Amino acid sequence: MKTRITELFGIRYPIIMSGMSWISVPKMVAAVSNAGGLGILATGPLDPKQTREAIREIRSLTDKPFGGNASLLFPGAADNAMVMLEEKVPVINFALGKGDWIVNMAHEYGGKVVATVTNYRHAKRAEEYGCDAVIATGNEAAAHGEAVTTFCLIPSLASRLNVPVIAAGGVGDGRGLAAALALGAEGVAMGTRIMTTKESPLNENYKQLSLEKTVHDTLYSKRFDGLWCRVLDTEGARKAIKAGLNPLQMLKAIPNSRAIARQMNMPYLKLFIGVLGSGWENAKQLAYMANAFKLIRDATEKGDVKRGVLPVGQVTGLLEDIPTVQELFDRIVKEAEEVSERLSAMMRG
Repeated sequence: MKTRITELFGIRYPIIMSGMSWISVPKMVAAVSNAGGLGILATGPLDPKQTREAIREIRSLTDKPFGGNASLLFPGAADNAMVMLEEKVPVINFALGKGDWIVNMAHEYGGKVVATVTNYRHAKRAEEYGCDAVIATGNEAAAHGEAVTTFCLIPSLASRLNVPVIAAGGVGDGRGLAAALALGAEGVAMGTRIMTTKESPLNENYKQLSLEKTVHDTLYSKRFDGLWCRVLDTEGARKAIKAGLNPLQMLKAIPNSRAIARQMNMPYLKLFIGVLGSGWENAKQLAYMANAFKLIRDATEKGDVKRGVLPVGQVTGLLEDIPTVQELFDRIVKEAEEVSERLSAMMRG
């Protein structure tokens, strides 16, 4: 299968793994890249030293192209992006911030840069300062899609941008890949489907829960991590959304943010002063994130189905098995080709 994305990244299939904290780890990244897609390392939970070590571990596990992501709103994300640039990571994906400096530095060594966007304004801005492609996240997606669905967002961007568009949200099989390509996308990004594979480090409790849930079993709210976010409908998710950022949750953010500072090897005082100095709205957002990170980690690593919260897309309702990554990709591409052939026959009448 050949698209502008396979040509741009030098991959066999136009399938990208979303960078998911505590899931998109080096072994998972390598499994996706070795299977013909593009694995994306999630650097959100890492400090710069850990990011460098993870990149080098990936290179020991695969000689295929791979990427890394940075959510620029988060503390330490710019430092991790700099490490990726120093290590000359082939593809860098950024979100929640302006990444023109990443584009300029990556292009110096031939790297590619992809911005994650949810609307035309952000997509056009990313194109103007040189991004090589955009990941367009529809409402159906896990975590941070916004109001417009993939079915409308993709064609609205593909018809107005010159750079390739990668569809994220609602894609979990060959039908989704074929539909995304028909809408004008040049590839797809998948998180929910790929996290429920044999190689995925996602706790088995949540792999099984993802198979049991339907397309109706997700919650979409701004009260979990401060941004519009889609998560699996569980007891823990309902409690977190109901609580929002009430005074008790603000207090909980203090020890949770301490844990983040320890995890990132950042002096807590430096983090605390930086957050306070960024203004109330940003401080409130980071308090949300501190609490959310703990709950997500409780789900992904500990498998706590009562308190943990797992970001998933509506496509969780389409999952029926736990294949290997290679089996999954081969099946998706074969199904997409079959769908294309069937539609061609229908069009010929």
